Amino acid sequence: MKGLVLGAGVTLAVLGVWIAWDLAGSRRHSLRHFDGHQVGRLETAMWRSYYDHRSVRLFGELVQLLREQYHLRFWQSCAGAFHAARSAVVFQKGHNRSEYERALPDLVKYYRLIRRASDEDFQVDRVARLELEWWIVHRERSQRPRADLDRALAELQVAIYREPAERFEPHAKARAEAMLLRDTSAEAGGVTERDWARIGELLDASWVSLAGVVAR
Repeated sequence: MKGLVLGAGVTLAVLGVWIAWDLAGSRRHSLRHFDGHQVGRLETAMWRSYYDHRSVRLFGELVQLLREQYHLRFWQSCAGAFHAARSAVVFQKGHNRSEYERALPDLVKYYRLIRRASDEDFQVDRVARLELEWWIVHRERSQRPRADLDRALAELQVAIYREPAERFEPHAKARAEAMLLRDTSAEAGGVTERDWARIGELLDASWVSLAGVVAR
């Protein structure tokens, strides 16, 4: 019995050291090098999980995205996915700007992890606020012109990559079109598999465009 307890204690100690080392790691990679096709595929999957209220699946997809495309370590990816998923759930329950802003602390923590693992010198608080802003613009789409959503999506990438907004217009427009297609389909009775296929095509085009713009 003592041996089992000792073995469990050693395992937990090793796990604790691994987690602490992983979370404190400062290894950096470029946010400019990612597979646009894979990001588009994962975002399509994440949208489906989000709208189907499948939080566990959303978490797993976020971990995969952060691991494979943004090169975070395993536990960093888990922490980032937790904050991103929780911010999405908090936002989903909101009804006005003050309630939406309750999602901001987790978005800040999410982008802080990405910043720590990246060689892009972006301002974490500003990027997190711009992420939340396009969420709000999208939620308030019936009260705003379509151009507001395109602009909000482009401004997020401007803040990350510090390049002119017009370079991100194709990315923003395709991504916004995918969002609006999902919305109109849901309002018309439900999003079909054919709709999801088209949404996937638009998100693929969006992220492939971004990858081409930012690649050095």
